[in-house]
Amino acid sequence: MLHKNKIALCLLLVVLLILPLSGKGVSAAAAQQSSHIDAVLVMDASNSMKASDPNQISGEAMKMFIDMLSTQGDKVGIVSYTDKIQREKALLEIQSDADKTDLKQFIDQLDRGAYTDISVGVKEAVKVLKQGAEKGHEPMIVVLADGNNALDPKSGRTESQADQELSQSVQEAKADGIPIYTIGLNADGKLNKNALAKLSDQTGGKSFSTSSADDLPQILSEIFASHQKLKIVPVTAITANGSYQEVTINVPNANVLEANISMISSSPVDVKLTDPSGKEQQIPSANVLRSKSKTYSLLKLLKPEQGDWKLQVKGVPKDKIDINLIFNYDLELDMDPLPSTTVKKGDSIDINAYLVSNGQKLQNNGLYNNMSAKLIVKDLDSGDTKEVKLTNKGDHFVGSYTVEEKHQYELKARAEDKSFYRETKPVTISAKAAGAGSTQTPAPSKEDKKPFPVWPVVIGVIALAVLAAAAYFILGAVRKANKGFVGQMVVEIRDENTGEKTYPQYKKLTAFKGKFNLHQLLQLAPELKETDKVIFTPGKNDRLMIKNGSACMVEKSGRAVDASRGAELKSGDRLSVSLPQVDKTILIEYLV
Repeated sequence: MLHKNKIALCLLLVVLLILPLSGKGVSAAAAQQSSHIDAVLVMDASNSMKASDPNQISGEAMKMFIDMLSTQGDKVGIVSYTDKIQREKALLEIQSDADKTDLKQFIDQLDRGAYTDISVGVKEAVKVLKQGAEKGHEPMIVVLADGNNALDPKSGRTESQADQELSQSVQEAKADGIPIYTIGLNADGKLNKNALAKLSDQTGGKSFSTSSADDLPQILSEIFASHQKLKIVPVTAITANGSYQEVTINVPNANVLEANISMISSSPVDVKLTDPSGKEQQIPSANVLRSKSKTYSLLKLLKPEQGDWKLQVKGVPKDKIDINLIFNYDLELDMDPLPSTTVKKGDSIDINAYLVSNGQKLQNNGLYNNMSAKLIVKDLDSGDTKEVKLTNKGDHFVGSYTVEEKHQYELKARAEDKSFYRETKPVTISAKAAGAGSTQTPAPSKEDKKPFPVWPVVIGVIALAVLAAAAYFILGAVRKANKGFVGQMVVEIRDENTGEKTYPQYKKLTAFKGKFNLHQLLQLAPELKETDKVIFTPGKNDRLMIKNGSACMVEKSGRAVDASRGAELKSGDRLSVSLPQVDKTILIEYLV
């Protein structure tokens, strides 16, 4: 009976999956909550960076980018390159401030090398995203470079080979919808700006160039805002006098999820904050987070109250302090379905667009007050783009577009105010078909009236049953592939030649689904490549299963175990994995 009930449930699922395919309306994809970011930060670690960026502001800027990310949900990886990968960190899901600290400490520990090959860094970044990117997240790559390639003549690698590899990686990024943002640090005037700009243009990213490392924090802010469809709101630039100076920070509406207040200066600053009711806020606190370094301070206000906040800033006398705002919103723009994608020249298409939050139309209509909107129409045959102003009705935007030619068109609405913008998913319509425009179905003639097709229905039911059975097994496989992990692992690496051990690192397992390998846990370090066949899968009762398909030797509690067919781990178990190729041992403790 249980088996029959499962089959019936799967049959129902199949029917529910098939039913939406019969819908007649054409719409942009249903709006969802604002997406999280999956970002890989790619940093040039060549020796020339010592002259281009003597104060290591590039690392500070990357750290500020990390601090601007949401408190939970975003994922960040880091790739440091010369003419090879110096160090890298696989995508780490941010679940706490400790995760951000882990990423920033990784940046502080990066070292340098003699040569440069940007194709190596980009190729690895694409690989890291493909291995760890989350479905539904917005992927991106940020590349920082300070000049042209400088290949090691002893390697035998040519510029042509490097260019070909870079081109292939760019095409992979483009195919997977991964924009590449590039930053050129042109301190010595040798930067190939055009090459970096082409890299970004091909993938839908943006390219920036500067001759001063001091501009990098501002540029990283621009990249963060651009990728999130946000705008930087300049507050002011003050010259510090050694005393507290007051600045007004306006939170424009109640839909602000986070307000990032960045203060960029050459020396650290002290801050005080008062909310719109006049109450001084403790910094840090549950709703006011602070991160700082030698070149910036960042306040993150979580779900801040609408109104004027008072920020007091005290810096070193004569130090210039740039203060900017970046708001993050839980908002998307959606558009009513069009009656048909097939139209005629001269047809008028009515547009109705509106803001949504968490899939629901926005209830707080006050947000519309300062917004404008337009319909962007791209002629896919000629390449021309036209903008049609939409009217703000106070709780939605309306307008119409008259089809001008027998062409194909792409339509999308865009709404914006001074701090953000949103766009609907594009919808394609065609006026090429003869007699287009009618969406009615003609009545059947007498010749069309035929007996009810019994056998096709029977065959259809049998087919559905087969699909249901297949769905049952597929759902089982999907559940297994998406099963989560609990707990964490404490990881140390011991060098068997010197006896030295690294500091313990605490790796949370909740970011993984289905399975992961030991190489991922070790941030995909190239010298530890032989651990990629040591696989972990979730077991019953908060236990882990380890399966060893490598030449590494696995010991559990000091005794060698045959994990080739799988071995179980419970909380408190300790493992040592010996790596014969590099004379290192990975020490692991599993904790729940």
